[in-house]
Amino acid sequence: MKKLSEEDTKYRYITSAIEKSGWLKNDIRMEYYFTDGKVIVQGNQTMRGQAKKVDYILHKDGHIQLAIVEAKRYTETIDAGLQQAMNYAQILKIPFAYSSNGKGFIEHDFLTGEERELSLDNFPSQAELWQRYLKGNALKDYQTNAILYPDYYDPFEKDRRPRYYQRIAIDKTVEAIAKGQNRILLVIATGTGKTYTAFQIVWKLMKSKTVGRVLYLADRNILIDQTMQQDFKSLLKVMCKVGHKTLDSSYEIYMSLYHQLAGDEGEEPFRQFKPEFFDLIIVDECHRGSAKEDSEWRRILDYFQSSIHIGLTATPKETKEISNQTYFGEPIYTYSLRQGIEDGFLAPYKVIRINIDKDLEGWRPTPGMTDINGELIPDELFTQPDFDKILVIEERTKIIAKKITQWLRENGRYNKTIVFCVDIEHAERMRRALINENQDIVKDHPNYIMKITGDDAAGKKSLDHFKAPDEKYPTIATTSELMTTGVNCKTCKLIVIDKVVNSLITFKQIIGRGTRIFSDYGKEYFTIMDFRNATRQFADPDFDGEPIIIINDETKGNSKPKSHKPKDTPVKPPVEHRYKYYVNGVEVNIVNERVQFIGNDGKLITESLTDYSRKNIINKYATMNNFINAWTTTDKTNAIINELIDQGVFIDELREMSGKTKDDFDDFDLILHIAYDQKPLTRKERANNVKKRDYLHKYSEACQKVLYALLEKYQDSGIDELENIQVLKNEPFKSMGSPINIANLFGGKNNYFEAIRELKRLIYKAA
Repeated sequence: MKKLSEEDTKYRYITSAIEKSGWLKNDIRMEYYFTDGKVIVQGNQTMRGQAKKVDYILHKDGHIQLAIVEAKRYTETIDAGLQQAMNYAQILKIPFAYSSNGKGFIEHDFLTGEERELSLDNFPSQAELWQRYLKGNALKDYQTNAILYPDYYDPFEKDRRPRYYQRIAIDKTVEAIAKGQNRILLVIATGTGKTYTAFQIVWKLMKSKTVGRVLYLADRNILIDQTMQQDFKSLLKVMCKVGHKTLDSSYEIYMSLYHQLAGDEGEEPFRQFKPEFFDLIIVDECHRGSAKEDSEWRRILDYFQSSIHIGLTATPKETKEISNQTYFGEPIYTYSLRQGIEDGFLAPYKVIRINIDKDLEGWRPTPGMTDINGELIPDELFTQPDFDKILVIEERTKIIAKKITQWLRENGRYNKTIVFCVDIEHAERMRRALINENQDIVKDHPNYIMKITGDDAAGKKSLDHFKAPDEKYPTIATTSELMTTGVNCKTCKLIVIDKVVNSLITFKQIIGRGTRIFSDYGKEYFTIMDFRNATRQFADPDFDGEPIIIINDETKGNSKPKSHKPKDTPVKPPVEHRYKYYVNGVEVNIVNERVQFIGNDGKLITESLTDYSRKNIINKYATMNNFINAWTTTDKTNAIINELIDQGVFIDELREMSGKTKDDFDDFDLILHIAYDQKPLTRKERANNVKKRDYLHKYSEACQKVLYALLEKYQDSGIDELENIQVLKNEPFKSMGSPINIANLFGGKNNYFEAIRELKRLIYKAA
């Protein structure tokens, strides 16, 4: 029994115990990975952190997740896996968690808080857990038709099934509706499939006959078109887009812009339908107009007040005048940007903050100075919020275009890029400046850079090409407002912000343009280039937190609204300007540039990378001896490096900052230097230190020859060569015999590996 592995224990005891209690194979899912593993950026390379996996998930009818079982080796305690099972059950919102070592089970019931030990022959049946689930959630059997209705599955998209958080959102929504709740709010981060989640909800509710007619509301054509052509395409036969003032009542699903149904003042086309016509209304991007009580859009919702209203947003709005929660109630589920990045479903980001001298110091004209059009420029100090809104300094635009182009030349000229500008006129000037910096491409491909704004028909036509992963052009899009939401560009690698962004919601929407991962096209992270200090909003405590209601309530006292006023922007009395002034010949310089990364808490690291990495190394290895012992006793030192990277140690960036390469010294010495203030030694110095000792002389001449050759391999290429037995298949070892023969020189394979471990200890002995 001592030799039984975890897999043996599962096969012999746990699986059979579950099946004997009546669970069908189709309702038992084993080895379920529910995250992809966080994308970790090192330099320009990426690796994946460890994905989360459960040993067993037990379903009701192959759908509703009822229980998690974590298995441990037969020799471990029965409750050894319970904490892990409970942790995963809380993430997955599963009510029953079990741990087993093959001798019995420990059960934790989240519905009652009770824990109990069960014999191997007494594991609960599916029917028992289902009845406990219904009772704990105050549900009746007759209310479960929609809950148990199968998801939509497209056989041509085999890999597309709801992810774990989408599954939770779908189930919680359908369950809430089954229990009679008719106002529901879902908060799901941009890029994590908010519309796909909505589609699965609609599918289950319609196919189970829970609802009949559905209205899907959005405020931009692009959102409606994308929804119909992509996630809702399987329902095209029963769906229409509202485009006329005369409405056709023969469809089941209606896609509409708010203003098309609201109409002009006095028209109100939505009144052509009876108030009870729609059973369900989906309000996409509900943080905008529908959250405001006096909005004309709210008239639609108020008219169809008897229907179920579901609000979807990535950025819930809670201000004195506007509140999603006041209308829809508290979110029944929230999946945040930070969680999406942690799970590996969203792309992490680097931030490049660039400060321009005129932005920091301001600019003031000389008395009587006129602009290029002969207009007298007011004698006042113009500051960052004024630039490109009131005052245009041509040299400022040019230096930004030059910086963007420099990044593209260094990282890939055809990386999809969105440049957010102050207004449409600014977007046009930025386009022209970028064209002049990229004439070598533009001369052959005039659509390499396009202005994509609401007023530009040609630009809007090119939007589909910009979004398409297999379309090269346009590569760079300059915009103002049009592309802040609804643009699903999976391959966008650079977001440039050259506009003042004081709204946390707008900032999150802008960032959302880059958060999608598309590994097939090499997109696993993106870069934010910030010229206006917009990324200060990453530090806002509400950036990735729960929305806070700040509505004034006279019966409960007034709560104070949070201020999001930029901290670093000079404040001056407002001056009314009706004219935009243009000047040139102004000297403009970049003062400094700083690259920032995401920390383990999902926020930008504000301290130095060295200090941050040192802290995380010491959190893992409190002393240098702890680290050296771990390094010299592990079979694969790469596992330690990867674990430290996963913990927030920026190995490649620290090496780059040191000005040294791996040819100078390896990762071991870099860590000793950063964390424990030790002088780094080169591999040659470490190899020579071993040769000076008497260690090698205790072996035969043939063994010494092998070990000297391994030391040379280490000196040239690093520790990986020692740890990989495959190195023995190469020269100079090949001429010494086969790997088996070489191992036999040491008395067998085990003795060979012990000699290698001792060699590692001597190489890394503190000097």
